[in-house]
Amino acid sequence: MRAEAKKTSGDPASGPKRFVFVLLDNFTLLSFASALDCLRIANRMSGETLYEWVMSGEADAEGTVSCSAGSRFKVDIDLDELRREDVVLLCGGADIQKAATKKMLNWLRREARRGPRIGGLCTASYVMAKAGLLDGKRATIHWENHDSFIEEFDEVELTKSVFVVDGNRMSTAGGTSSIDLMLKLIADDHGEQLANAVADQMIYSSIRTDQDTQRLSVPTRIGVRHPKLSQVIQMMESNIEEPISPAILAKEVAMSTRQLERLFRRYLNRSPKRYYMELRLQKARNLLMQTDMTVINVALACGFASPSHFSKCYRSHYDTTPYRERGSHAARLSV
Repeated sequence: MRAEAKKTSGDPASGPKRFVFVLLDNFTLLSFASALDCLRIANRMSGETLYEWVMSGEADAEGTVSCSAGSRFKVDIDLDELRREDVVLLCGGADIQKAATKKMLNWLRREARRGPRIGGLCTASYVMAKAGLLDGKRATIHWENHDSFIEEFDEVELTKSVFVVDGNRMSTAGGTSSIDLMLKLIADDHGEQLANAVADQMIYSSIRTDQDTQRLSVPTRIGVRHPKLSQVIQMMESNIEEPISPAILAKEVAMSTRQLERLFRRYLNRSPKRYYMELRLQKARNLLMQTDMTVINVALACGFASPSHFSKCYRSHYDTTPYRERGSHAARLSV
């Protein structure tokens, strides 16, 4: 059943709105495909060509760009063939730092001066921030890149929302959050009825807004619904740089240290100290692989006063040293 497209005053009179998907090397297929298919379905449900789309990017000699799954996509236009009224969506994915090439950053800065709407899907907000397009603006990025983004771009107000629209800049957290952003854009252009019809066609029954956060709740993530345990873990996650002692954590939830120890052993099969250490080391690994921070600064950012202690704990957990971890990651990126 078709949904009548109710156009707003902001629709261009010249015809369909064109989206340019800029495919960055190793982009995530799900984020890209989810966004594009929303446009296709909007056309089908309205019975009109409301949207058009093309693909662009820094292509290889054969004119293709690879996604993180290994499939290759042929671009339709060169980066310098954009029109002033185009909506630009950068499609990011794995190893996003490698995609922030000098050519891409210079192109982004040049295009931004012309004033188009520019968005980043999945990790592409990193490239936007690197080019200075998000200075003084709200944005989001995939939760796995959250810590490193904060360390590198303190002039950006990073949120944990599934998507963010701030003026003519947009960003999503990855995965299916592309659908939520596109449904909003379709609703803004042509009304809620069409956006809901698109969601129904996609069997997408829980449309999220920019007020929804991207990660699962603590009870869902750990598979345990115990309010005091969830509260302690939330405190741990919010205090990585300056860890809180088990005694203080226990006091905050009106428990004894021994009771807290038993709670963690029962539900997570590890001590509170061990669980906290794993959270800190996980953040450290993200920072090592996603930033240029020195190993000493990574240690400090994760609550380790001594680099030697940090190295010892890291090796015990990951079976390699922080220096080797970074070196092997840099080698993979240079291939």
